[in-house]
Amino acid sequence: MDELLNIWEKPAAEEKFMIAGWRQWADAGAVSSALPQYLIDHLRARKIGEIESREFYLFQIPGTHHFLRPEIKMEDGYRQSLRYHKNEIFYTGDEKKGLFIFLGDEPHLKADLYADTFFQAAKALGVKRVGVVGGVYGPVPYDKEREVSCVYSMRSMKQEMSEYAVRFSNYEGGVSIGSFMADSAERNGIEYFSFYAFVPAYDFSELSSLLQGVRIENDYKAWYDLMRRFNHMFGLGIDLTDLQRQAEELTTSMATKIGELERRLPQLKIDEYMNKVSENFVETPFMLLDDVWERELGDLFEDLDE
Repeated sequence: MDELLNIWEKPAAEEKFMIAGWRQWADAGAVSSALPQYLIDHLRARKIGEIESREFYLFQIPGTHHFLRPEIKMEDGYRQSLRYHKNEIFYTGDEKKGLFIFLGDEPHLKADLYADTFFQAAKALGVKRVGVVGGVYGPVPYDKEREVSCVYSMRSMKQEMSEYAVRFSNYEGGVSIGSFMADSAERNGIEYFSFYAFVPAYDFSELSSLLQGVRIENDYKAWYDLMRRFNHMFGLGIDLTDLQRQAEELTTSMATKIGELERRLPQLKIDEYMNKVSENFVETPFMLLDDVWERELGDLFEDLDE
């Protein structure tokens, strides 16, 4: 296992946490792949290690075409670049607080070995807790706070996780890499959890054969809602102003798109469809104490004005 792990820097900080994601199956809204990359870029995190990839990937399976293969870029017959599967560890922080960001490719082979190597890295780096991000598509309102499902590695974590406005998963079926890793985390004695955000996706095919549906490819609202939780849990203090702005722009863009569809195809009653989506949704916002005080004071001043 040691030969699969390459760490060339072990940063020192009093508390160290990790946020992890994968280019994977449960990546609705690019939550699992693009949110970690956003953090790496936004925080200017530096690469400090990687998991060697040679043991964990297939080149091809008949019928999958390019799905499993490394990606190449050619120009006039000459190789410009060749992208292999990667599992990289980045770091940002100071002497008090450190954040590792892991971004990898979901393995095809030897998942147990992959998981154990991942947690060997967490132990070697002194990580206190690992949080994983993922996304699942569903018919949820685009203008409400995203519902978040939670999976955790140790029973003792349940009470604390319940404070983050999550619902605990009762899912049965094919496992994502994030949920699979929880078993290895417990065996390795590591606090580990996955937050899966439900990303808006609407199937309009039942209304008309002319329409397929609408879904959000990069769900900045989900990214923002998840990072508010991580900021609070890990005490990171990351400036989320940029994500908040993108989340608000996304909501406005979706409202415009839905409005255009309703005006162009009024016979389909898309507004009626969207109203049903909202009626069946129970919003569970994650409220920080400062947010609660701000809301209560705002309500108080409104009452006084009246």
